[in-house]
Amino acid sequence: MATSEKLKQAKKQNKDEFYTQLSDIEKELKHYKHHFKDKIVYCNCDDPKVSNFFKYFTRNFEHLGLKKVIATCYKNQLPIKFSEHQDEKACYMVYEGDRNKNRNVDDEEIDVQYLESDGDFRSQESVEFLKEADIVCTNPPFSLFREYVTQLMKYNKKFLIIGHQNAISYSEIFPLIKDNKIWLGYGFRGGAGHFISHYKDYAIATDRKEGMIRVSGVHWFTNLIHSKRAEDLYLIENYSPDKNPKYVNYDAIEVSKVNDTPKNWGGAYGCPFDLS
Repeated sequence: MATSEKLKQAKKQNKDEFYTQLSDIEKELKHYKHHFKDKIVYCNCDDPKVSNFFKYFTRNFEHLGLKKVIATCYKNQLPIKFSEHQDEKACYMVYEGDRNKNRNVDDEEIDVQYLESDGDFRSQESVEFLKEADIVCTNPPFSLFREYVTQLMKYNKKFLIIGHQNAISYSEIFPLIKDNKIWLGYGFRGGAGHFISHYKDYAIATDRKEGMIRVSGVHWFTNLIHSKRAEDLYLIENYSPDKNPKYVNYDAIEVSKVNDTPKNWGGAYGCPFDLS
C-alpha cells in the first residue's frame, strides 16, 4: 500500500498512534539547544509514561536549562493496550527538575496525574497547559495537523513538531510557510521515519523494522531558527522560456528543482517538493 493511501486510511480510521523513536528526537533536537534555556516545554500529544519526547526532555532537563516539562495524553480508546504502561484515562505529568539531587527519572518517580477531560489537545485543560508553555514539541496526529497548527498559531507558540510533507500544500499551512511563519527543520534521513506502532506495516522497503511502521515523506516543522535555515542557496541557472514555461492559470513559471531556480527571475515560480 502506498504511503499516501496509508495516510488516507489512517485518517479515515483515526489511526494516529505513531510513537517517535528517541534516536530521531535526539538527532533533531541537538540543533535547537539554545532555544530551551529557562523555558517551559509542553508535549500535548504524549502519554508521559511511554513518550520518548517526555523521556528526552526529563533526561536532558539540566543540560537544556529547562524550567518545566509538561506532557498530556489522549485517553486510550484501543480495544487492547499498546503498552502495559498505558492507562485508559487521560493523564499528565509535570517535571521541574531533580530538586532532591537523588531522583532517577527512569524510576517512574514522577507522579501520574489524571485529567478531567479526554486529554484532547483542544480540550480546555490542555489549552490551559498550552497557554503556560513556551515551546511545544511532539508528534501530533497527522489527521488533525491542520487544526493542530492553527491552534499553535492562535496562541503564538514556538514549536517543533512532526508532520507529513504533504501538509506543505494544505491551504492552512502553505500561507504560513510563504509568510515565513513556519519552516522545515533538519528532517529525517532519506525523508522517511520508522515509528513505533501496533499497526501493520505494508511498506515494501528493504529497511523495515520489527514493531515499527515506516512512513515516507515525514518531516519536522518549526518556527525555531536553526543554522540550516540560514544557509545560502547559490543559484547558477538563468531564466529560459523553454526550461521555465509559464503556467496557464497562474502568473508564475515552472521550476523542476529548487536548485534550478533562475537567479535572474524575480517573480513567482512553482516547483515540486524537494526537501533534500
